[in-house]
Amino acid sequence: MAISLSRFAVAGLAVASVLVATAGPAQAVSDKTIKIPGGRGWMTFYDDGDMFQVCDTLADGHGVSGRLIDNDYNEKLYLTDGGDSGCSKKEGYNVGQLGSYQMQLSWNGDGYDVKSEWFNE
Repeated sequence: MAISLSRFAVAGLAVASVLVATAGPAQAVSDKTIKIPGGRGWMTFYDDGDMFQVCDTLADGHGVSGRLIDNDYNEKLYLTDGGDSGCSKKEGYNVGQLGSYQMQLSWNGDGYDVKSEWFNE
């Protein structure tokens, strides 16, 4: 009886170590882009350098605003674009592994919002 209990204990430890080794946070393994429908604009996270950029792509008199928020809903970065040619300047924010982040993009015409999935590195 003692032998079979020790086998269960060894098997349980093996399973637990596999689960710990494979569990981890979501990875920001590549660039991420969210877009407002109708070709109004986009927001991109560039993984190389942790840079963010927004772009107003429709000449409708309204711009776009992008936000990066953390998992406590604190705004970490705010970008806006509109009224000119080209896109916003790229701005950096160090996206780390200790928290989760979400990009939120708004069309400044009616407040239409799109959101990314939560991510980190």
